[in-house]
Amino acid sequence: MTKLAKKSVIHHQSSRQIKDGLYEQVARIGKAVSSPKRLELLELLCQGEMNVDQLAVKAEISIKLASSHLSVLKAASLVVSRRDGKNIFYSLAASEVAQFWVDLRSLAEERLLDLQAALSNLVAGSGSLATMDRAELLREAASGEVVVIDVRPETEYAAGHLPFARSIPVAELKKRIAEIPKDKTVVAYCRGPFCLLAGEAVSILHQAGHKAVRLEDGVAEWQARGLTIQH
Repeated sequence: MTKLAKKSVIHHQSSRQIKDGLYEQVARIGKAVSSPKRLELLELLCQGEMNVDQLAVKAEISIKLASSHLSVLKAASLVVSRRDGKNIFYSLAASEVAQFWVDLRSLAEERLLDLQAALSNLVAGSGSLATMDRAELLREAASGEVVVIDVRPETEYAAGHLPFARSIPVAELKKRIAEIPKDKTVVAYCRGPFCLLAGEAVSILHQAGHKAVRLEDGVAEWQARGLTIQH
């Protein structure tokens, strides 16, 4: 082999290694989100900062497993952590991570028939979906034509919520239902399309004689569309 040919082979190998390295770095993100539980943890962190214990309880996994999953997400620079005494708190590394989660989930909804069927079953079992667009919802909420309730835990509401929404966690809804006027349509929302809390709230409201619908959007979806949330 001539020197020129050898140089060409070396150059090709070097270029190939560079390309492989670039794709390998992007694949780190794919590997980090290849676990269903890690996706759920990302969705939870879209609601605001939480410590490991809180995340473990909400994701219904052990603290040890939650810590392991969070370490993988941190290694991929999707989340960051801070220590406060004995507690380690996690949050999203940037707002783009929430956008990434919404886009990834939306792509899955568009391409996967099994997911579409599962979501249809979820809608069928959790009450009517709100059919109004976001601008209409804002206008009617501002004028008092509809009552928007955030049925997530109070801490998540405090971290950020939809405009004009009032906090009534689903666990408190039955005892606080008198706070909601019966002559208004109630729009309930939680953490997004995969969250079951809003559907549970709609069922409780229907049983009490209220007109209620479920909003698919959560805070992450609202922000992904460039809309403002309140704190």
